[in-house]
Amino acid sequence: MDADEFRQRGKEMVDFIADYLTTIRTRRVFPNVKPGYMRPLIDEEAPKQGEPWDQIFNDIERVIMPGITHWQSPYMHAYFPALNSYPSLLGDMLANSLNQIGFTWASSPACTELETVVMDWLAKMIGLPNDFLHSHADTTGGGVIQTTASEATLVALLAARKEVIRRVQAQFPYLSPAEINGRLVAYCSDQAHSSVEKACLIGLVKLNLVPSDDKLRLRGSSLRQAIAKDKENGLIPFYLCATLGTTGACAFDNLIELGAICERENIWIHVDAAYAGTAFICPEFRHLMNGVEFTHSFAFNPSKWMMVHFDCTAMWVKSSAALHRAFNVDPLYLQHENAGVAIDYMHWQVPLSRRFRALKLWFVIRSFGIEGLQKHIRNGVRMGTLFESLVKADKRFELPADRHLGLVVFRLKGDNELTEQLLKEINSGGQIHCVPASIKGKYIIRFTVTATSTNSDDINRDWKIIQAAASKILRPLDSLTPQERRNKMKNLHDDFRMSLVLSNTPHSPCLINGSFAAILPLNTRHIYAMTHELSQRGLKNSLLPISTRRRTKNYSGQQTICKQMSMDGSMINSDQQKYLVPMTSSSSLPISRQGSLDSRIEEILENNSIGNTKPNEFLTTTISPYGHMDLNIIVPKINKE
Repeated sequence: MDADEFRQRGKEMVDFIADYLTTIRTRRVFPNVKPGYMRPLIDEEAPKQGEPWDQIFNDIERVIMPGITHWQSPYMHAYFPALNSYPSLLGDMLANSLNQIGFTWASSPACTELETVVMDWLAKMIGLPNDFLHSHADTTGGGVIQTTASEATLVALLAARKEVIRRVQAQFPYLSPAEINGRLVAYCSDQAHSSVEKACLIGLVKLNLVPSDDKLRLRGSSLRQAIAKDKENGLIPFYLCATLGTTGACAFDNLIELGAICERENIWIHVDAAYAGTAFICPEFRHLMNGVEFTHSFAFNPSKWMMVHFDCTAMWVKSSAALHRAFNVDPLYLQHENAGVAIDYMHWQVPLSRRFRALKLWFVIRSFGIEGLQKHIRNGVRMGTLFESLVKADKRFELPADRHLGLVVFRLKGDNELTEQLLKEINSGGQIHCVPASIKGKYIIRFTVTATSTNSDDINRDWKIIQAAASKILRPLDSLTPQERRNKMKNLHDDFRMSLVLSNTPHSPCLINGSFAAILPLNTRHIYAMTHELSQRGLKNSLLPISTRRRTKNYSGQQTICKQMSMDGSMINSDQQKYLVPMTSSSSLPISRQGSLDSRIEEILENNSIGNTKPNEFLTTTISPYGHMDLNIIVPKINKE
C-alpha cells in the first residue's frame, strides 16, 4: 500500500467508523456467537502472498463484527463506560503515525512535555491539591499517564514498598529487605477491585481486606482495628488503596477518617477513582473526594467516562522521588545530556517504552472544554437517576445500595436465583447487556450509563425489556401455593449457580462476566455439575478436592500443590480475617480452592462432580518462619483392607 492508496483507504475507514458509531443502535449489543466461532471463518494458514485490501476490508463485517460486544451502544450497561470520541480517535491516529516511544525526554521531547502540561490541566480540572502538580515549585509531585488503573495501583504499591523498606532499614540496619518485605501488610476494602490483590501478589506482600460498613464504605474504625491487630502480630502496615467509586456499587471510602489514621501510622494512601474520577470535573461531586489532601497518589481513567478511549489512566503522585527510587535504572544507552533536568517518564512506570497518549487527552480537553465535559457527565448522572426512579416505582424490585453517579444496582426481591435468572433472560436476548456483582451476599445486577448518546428514550426502552423479563420469570410463581413455590425455588437453587461460581470470594464483590450467564445453556449437565459443586463448597468455605494430575511429592512424602488461585488468578483464603497471603503469619488457615472456569472445567467435572472425591482429602497450609506459605494436600494412609 503506497501513500496514494493509503489516502483512499484511510478515508474509507473513517467513513466506516463514522457510519458504525452513528448506526450503532441497530446492532445487537451482545454478540450471538459461541466460543470458537471465528476459526472456521479464517484460513488455517497465513497467506503466502499479500491479499488485496478490498478482500481484507470486507472481512471486518464477515469475521470481526459478529463477535463484537458493542461498548459504544446506548444499550450497553455492563461494567463501566469505555467511551471514545472523534477527537480522541483523531489524536490516536496522529500518535500512531508519529509512533513516538517516549521513555526519556530525549527520545521525544514533545511526548514528555505535552504529558506534563495536560496532566496539570487535568489535576486542576478535578480539584487535586497543588502538591500533585508538575508546575508547583515547592513539591516534587506530578502526573503521568499509565495504561490502566490496575497498573497505577501496582506502581503506587511498589513505590510505597520501597519507601517503607528504606525507612525500616534506617532504624534496623541489620534487617534485610527480604525480611522486612515478609512483614509488610497492605489494606483495602472488601469492596475494592481485584487489581489490589494482584498488585500484592506481584509485590509479595500481605493484603488485609477490611470489612466495609452498611453503605459499602471503608471507615476509619475498621481500618484502625485491622492495623492494631496486625501490629500485634508483628506486621508492618505500609499501604492503603482507598476506592472512590467501588466496582460493585460505586461506593466511596471515607478519606477524611482513613487519612488521619494513615498519617499517624505513616501509611501510603493510593486512591483508585477509576470510574468516578471523571465526575470530579463537576464541582458538585467533589465532596466525594474530601480528604484527598491526605493521599500520596491518585488515579482515575479518562478512558472510562471522559471520552478518551482506552488506554489512558491519569495518575498523580506527591513525590516523584518515591517512583524514581522504585523504578530507576539508568543504563548508558538511555542517558542523555538533559537527564536530571527534564522528566524521564521511564522512571515513573513498570515498562520502559510508552505511547504518545497525551495527544488524545489534549485533543479531547481542547475540543469539549471543561463545560462540554461537565455537560456530558451531568447527562450521564441524570440518566442514572431516571433509571433509579423507574426501579423504585416497580414493587417487584429493590435497590440494595444507594445510587452514585451513573451506576444503579438493582435486583428482584427474594432469592438470589431469581435475579440471576433475570440477568440470564436479559442478556440472552442481546438487546441490552448487563453484568452482576455480589454485595454482602446479595446477587445484584449492575446498570451503568455508558454511551455518550444515551437518552431518556433509551433508558425507558431498556427498562421495559427488563420488566418484561421479570414478568416472564415471576408470572409462573404467582399462581403457586407456598409449598409449590418452595419446590420451584429449590429447582432454581440447583439450576442457577453462575453467581456463586464466578464471584471472587464470598466476601469480595468482584465483577462477574455476565456474558457467561448469557451464553451457557440452562440444562447442560456439565455446567450444572461444575456450578453446583463449586457453589456448594465455595460459599460454605468447604474444601474442594484437587485433581491428582496437579500433585507433586514433597520431601516428607506428602502431596502438595504449588499455589492457591482465585477466579481471576489471585491467591485467596476464606478465613473471616480475609488475608491475601503470598506470605503470612505462622498459623494454619483454611483454604478453599477456586480456579478459572476456562482452564479447569474438565478437572472439576472429572474429579469432583462424578463421584471421585476422596472423603479424607483436605488442604492445609504450612508457614515457614520467614513467612513463606506452602499449600499441602494431605491424604491419610488408607488400610488396604
